[in-house]
Amino acid sequence: MNIEELRDYCMSLSNVSESMPFGDDSLVFKIGGKMFLLTTLEGDFRINVKCDPEYAVQLREKYSCVSPGYHMNKKHWNTVEINGSIADSMVFEWINLSYNLVLKSLPRKIREEIENS
Repeated sequence: MNIEELRDYCMSLSNVSESMPFGDDSLVFKIGGKMFLLTTLEGDFRINVKCDPEYAVQLREKYSCVSPGYHMNKKHWNTVEINGSIADSMVFEWINLSYNLVLKSLPRKIREEIENS
């Protein structure tokens, strides 16, 4: 997977926006104004995704490319190094999980607007 494939996938999800609020070296994807994925544009290719706390620990124990979220709440975020050691389909599954966790956390009115669009 490369950055273009990652971007295309994230933007294919419903009502996603992208921005660069932290500078030119990181790209953020949001649903309903809340971040569900952060990626670096320079250096090693890695992403931060939100995760259920128990599942986050399981992933860190199982995959060497998964670590506690860098500069994030380590209970709820994982950093995944995209280095070919795991299948793209697994990364997409984790992106979907992050997207859905953030979607479910949105206020009901915003969530319903997104789900009905």
